[in-house]
Amino acid sequence: MASAVFRATEYSPISSTVALALWLGGIYFNAFLIIASLLLLPFRYAAGFVAASLLLFSSRCIRSNSYLYFCRVLALQLLFLVIPLNHKSKWGRNLSRFICKYALGYFPVTVHVEDTSDFDPNQAYVFGYEPHSVMAIGFCAFSQDAGLFPLPKIKVLAGSSLFYIPFLRHIWTWLGMVPASRRNFYKYLGAGYSCVIVPGGVREILYMDSDSEVAFLKARKGFIKIAMETGRPLVPVFCFGQSKVFKWRKLNGKLFNQIARAVMFAPIIFWGRFGSPIPFRQPMDIVVGRPIVVKKNPQPSVEEINEVQEQFISAMEDLFERNKAKAGYPDLKLRVL
Repeated sequence: MASAVFRATEYSPISSTVALALWLGGIYFNAFLIIASLLLLPFRYAAGFVAASLLLFSSRCIRSNSYLYFCRVLALQLLFLVIPLNHKSKWGRNLSRFICKYALGYFPVTVHVEDTSDFDPNQAYVFGYEPHSVMAIGFCAFSQDAGLFPLPKIKVLAGSSLFYIPFLRHIWTWLGMVPASRRNFYKYLGAGYSCVIVPGGVREILYMDSDSEVAFLKARKGFIKIAMETGRPLVPVFCFGQSKVFKWRKLNGKLFNQIARAVMFAPIIFWGRFGSPIPFRQPMDIVVGRPIVVKKNPQPSVEEINEVQEQFISAMEDLFERNKAKAGYPDLKLRVL
């Protein structure tokens, strides 16, 4: 067994803060604009701003100095939405390297590969990454520009809605991330790229608690089926420490859970250092397990999918138990739902 450890070590208070702002800032900036418009603008204009339509083109709004700022910001937002994504942008790749170097070194992030000899650089794999936590920010370690994993071609599949956020869509594309759609999954596996996905997704937020980790896997069969249809090995991945980079509060109760399931979103309040959006400097240890060989099956039955799913869940649980003490969490429990 040839285990290996890859560490992100670069840290600078200024450079790391800038890298984090570029990497995650788009989410907070757009949320701030929506909240500010609702608080500061008359409802008819705020609704238009949030809808990204009426506010920009309202002549009455343009003539009003009170709303001119919001109009200009919205115009800039819309501009970033229509600027084409260039995956091979030299400027974008340089920015991606900067983010990977200083943002991952901020925590820092360490990737532990249990057996590097199990990975063929000419093979594509399906990596199932857990947990989602508030944000699955640890999976940026799989960006090719991070240099923390010994495979030449990797794509990270992230929530499709993130690629509709101005500016953020460009940053995450340069980091090697693509929308998590079935089409992209098949496309990149077929092109020889390994794909990293968080099977539990944002649904896991509904079940988070401060005393344990949660992996929402029992109802997630789509990624298992795609791995079987394409004959790609499945690899369990677990990130220790990610759930500690933010403090959070969420509503509880049956009604809240029903609403969250209906809208496919679980609103929570979360914060980092000094109550800001900057994450806490919490070391993250990402453990990569051994691949599960999957026989190619173009039309797997429900029973066959369930069998492979059970293998993956068992491998994830074993990976967690083998490594939790090494990562500094000997008493931590994993709930698989």
